[in-house]
Amino acid sequence: MKVRLNYAKVAPGVYDAMDALDEYLGTCGLEESLLHLVRLRASQINGCAYCLDQHWKDLRAIGEGEQRLYSLDAWRECPYYSERERAALEWTEAVTNISGGHVPDAVYETVRPHLTERELADLTLAVATINAWNRLSISARLVPGGYRPKVAT
Repeated sequence: MKVRLNYAKVAPGVYDAMDALDEYLGTCGLEESLLHLVRLRASQINGCAYCLDQHWKDLRAIGEGEQRLYSLDAWRECPYYSERERAALEWTEAVTNISGGHVPDAVYETVRPHLTERELADLTLAVATINAWNRLSISARLVPGGYRPKVAT
């Protein structure tokens, strides 16, 4: 596979704008592990190999166990996720699969006991952001494998 677009070279403002969203999300108060988990799940749904590679590595770098990562696409069937994580994953799937219709009221009602309104707003931005990253990466044909997670200092 050959990379189609080099955003950093031809339109660096694209990455600047997306990085600003990620910077906000990094300080919004949602747990880093939860953010990476929903990023990984949305990337699974969208089939973004580059983002799958990145967020799998990010989760492993912060100590996430492989069992939860291997089972993520079957999270409803596994006991490895907290109720809060389940709510976030359900919201992620509903927002990512928006082409099938609006986010159902039933999903909203299921999620609300586990997230404040602010957290739900931030989670929605996180899902929208990873969906945008997925689309940028897929359309550019970014090649997975070279990503290295940041080392905690």
